[in-house]
Amino acid sequence: MRHPSELVGRTDLSALPFNSRPSTLNASRRDFLRFAASSLGLSFAVPGLELRAAERRGHDRPKSFLTVWLGGGASQLETWDPHPGTKIGGDGGVTAIKTTIPDVQIAHLYPHVAEQLHHVSVIRSLVSKEGDHERASYMLKTGYRPEPTLVHPSIGAIVTHELPDDRVEIPQFVSLGDSNFPPRGGFLGDRFDAYRIFNPGDNGQNLRPRVEDDRQARRLKNLDVVSKSFQMHRSAKVERTLHQHTIDAALKMMSSNQLKAFDFKEEPAAVRAAYGESQFGQGCLVARRLLEEGVRSIEVALNGFDSHARNLEAHTNRAKDLDPALAALLKDLAERDLLQSTVVLVIGEFGRTPAINPAGGRDHWPTGFSCLLGGGGLASGQLLGATDPTGEKKQPESPIEVADLYATVLKQLGIDPEKEVITPIGRPMKYSAGKPIERLM
Repeated sequence: MRHPSELVGRTDLSALPFNSRPSTLNASRRDFLRFAASSLGLSFAVPGLELRAAERRGHDRPKSFLTVWLGGGASQLETWDPHPGTKIGGDGGVTAIKTTIPDVQIAHLYPHVAEQLHHVSVIRSLVSKEGDHERASYMLKTGYRPEPTLVHPSIGAIVTHELPDDRVEIPQFVSLGDSNFPPRGGFLGDRFDAYRIFNPGDNGQNLRPRVEDDRQARRLKNLDVVSKSFQMHRSAKVERTLHQHTIDAALKMMSSNQLKAFDFKEEPAAVRAAYGESQFGQGCLVARRLLEEGVRSIEVALNGFDSHARNLEAHTNRAKDLDPALAALLKDLAERDLLQSTVVLVIGEFGRTPAINPAGGRDHWPTGFSCLLGGGGLASGQLLGATDPTGEKKQPESPIEVADLYATVLKQLGIDPEKEVITPIGRPMKYSAGKPIERLM
């Protein structure tokens, strides 16, 4: 689905100032006024306390959901669950290094992430029944297996649907990078599809008119005449097309100062260097800026993990982008007091086989793969599950279903995972068929 802005105009975003945090003094003053008002039982709004998302921190901020998507299925053995020196550990190319979580080691390809791992928990026992890229991506983005008669919404779409924020004038669900299977709104509607930015930092397209203001105003006035004429006796059909919603959302976005979140040119050079110059690194930096503006759901995609051949080489190359960017993102979120309000999930569609194939690669493996999960008030520094270093036991220790993972995410974001929604065909569907993982709550 094309975003509303593509139907109205075009632009080339200019560099805008970095959005700095409010001072401690101002934050303390606001906290004091809130406390005083609540202590006196006052229900009126104190002037200046209805702050935009960028000015709120920690517990004051509405929660957001950030997914770092490892497209192709990253190997658990070359990332978060290495077994060097064992039958399944490979040819000795990967060693394990210590992290800031006691007694937890990860692959040596991620020294920067190792220094920031305490911000999240490590799950090593995810299990799924889907080993095909498209079907597995569907399941790992929705929590459900594909069905022929129904399209489930991605978790990001559910979060955006359930937690709307009118103060956010740019899209509240954004996909950064070229994901082969972008998150969709499913039965919640196309308006909850993610707004896609293929080249983060390369500025958005179609965000400002290419004509002068007076000419643009005439165009919109004429469009309004045509739209109202067409709507006569067709109101129900027009409503289903989302025509007016599309136009209104586009105009609101095009005139918003929040568009600066997509452009990081005036970020300090040291900050840009920390994230790296890769497209993925730029996507992570844009994601942080979007979170500061209060965007509800974000996905940053990094492809290239489908390593059926030359597995170690593929993962070594991907780590050069993933390691600095993910570490910088976690560190930045923590230092800017954004991690407390942001649930962060690092995951792909499945893992890779314990056995190395004749081409030096690892094949699809939906049993006993890994992810990182933290932020948003979730428990951090935890290790859940374990895989067999001999490769003889296919089932991991303490297996965790994908549905349980997402029930945990939804509950932590304040959304009832068992809430039922009636789909367009009249079928009641729960947001999740799983149960929250209490150890992480």
